[in-house]
Amino acid sequence: MAVSRPNHQSRAVRATLEQAGDRFARLLTSVPPQTMATRDWTVAETGAHVAAIAHLYTVIVRQDGTPHPMPELTAPIASTNVDTVADVNDLALASYPERDPAVLARRLRADIGELLRVTEHLDPATPIPWLGEARVPLTGLLAHLINEIHQHGWDIARSGRAPWTIPAREAALFFDLFLIGVIRGDHGRLLDTAGPKRSGRIAVRFHSRYTTPATLVLQDGRVRVEESSARTDVHLAFDPPTLNLMLFGRVSRPKAVLTGKIAAWGRRLWLLPPFLREVHLPDNRRPRRHYATPTGESAGA
Repeated sequence: MAVSRPNHQSRAVRATLEQAGDRFARLLTSVPPQTMATRDWTVAETGAHVAAIAHLYTVIVRQDGTPHPMPELTAPIASTNVDTVADVNDLALASYPERDPAVLARRLRADIGELLRVTEHLDPATPIPWLGEARVPLTGLLAHLINEIHQHGWDIARSGRAPWTIPAREAALFFDLFLIGVIRGDHGRLLDTAGPKRSGRIAVRFHSRYTTPATLVLQDGRVRVEESSARTDVHLAFDPPTLNLMLFGRVSRPKAVLTGKIAAWGRRLWLLPPFLREVHLPDNRRPRRHYATPTGESAGA
């Protein structure tokens, strides 16, 4: 019997999360913890950021009244959008003070195992409450954690000159399951960005050998998935790892284009830049500052 794509992707995202988490845990303990992984975070802080997300996810997937592991984040998580996620990240780091890479690696493996155990028999399409009151399909939530591992593993490996690969089939899960899943579902206030909204319609068709072709339409400040591509303004062919790294600011758009990993064409190609300005993803990388920990002490973000 043929395996349906949703069931195949559900199994793939679960197996990939376990494998990627194990790779990240090994990487985390191989680079000096005080090395700067980004302009903002050390390797230890980067590991804590990923571990905190995994720990948080073990609870939000339950929806059974299990106490929130970081209750001080409840209100900020509900009110955030893509422009203010960095503030939530600061609070999460303050609420998750562990910085020993070996401990973080153990906790990450354990929490990923718990996350997979708790969700083993859940419908892959189960909506999970997320940032900005968005609802993310369960498989999308798992794909988001994989992308966090990919992105921050790239940061750590680059700073420590260690090997790190982002397989295209793994990276494709983020586009297919998370990004499309959020836009198709209830994205709450997550995509409500600041500043004036462009009026009119822009339709961009995304193509990759690893993903299902999808048309995203930005119209009067709101984005949706459009099943028909009859009125496409721009076609964008992409290599999934490069697209993800570009969307999160790790690879520049010119570099992505010049290396042939991203290619765009279409009848109104000039509309791609304004589309990408409005349909963007969180960037937690900003000038280093200090934040207060739960004990009142100061720590670097």
